[in-house]
Amino acid sequence: MVIETERVGTNLIVTVDGELDLETSPEFRNLVEAKLDQYQTITHLILDLKKVNFIDSSGLGVILGRFKRISQDGGRMSAINVSDQLKRIFELSGLLKIMNIYNDRKQALDNF
Repeated sequence: MVIETERVGTNLIVTVDGELDLETSPEFRNLVEAKLDQYQTITHLILDLKKVNFIDSSGLGVILGRFKRISQDGGRMSAINVSDQLKRIFELSGLLKIMNIYNDRKQALDNF
């Protein structure tokens, strides 16, 4: 798994390439937490999941944990470039009740 982050104003964009599962979730959590600690003015966490080909319950849990962290500070979380398969997983898990999905980065940034 490869994770890249980019700060755009008060937005943190996290791009994930690979699987988000039991093995890789700790790396994702640690990196995002470090960036949120570093940039304390972040109010919107955007997950770019275009290159995510698999996500399990550990991956869902780590996403939920980052949502809790960002929302405690009044922020929001969204996802972009989400495949139909991942959308279905998000729907079944209830994540779509707490986060929005946008087609691309521009659309997500325009909504915040």
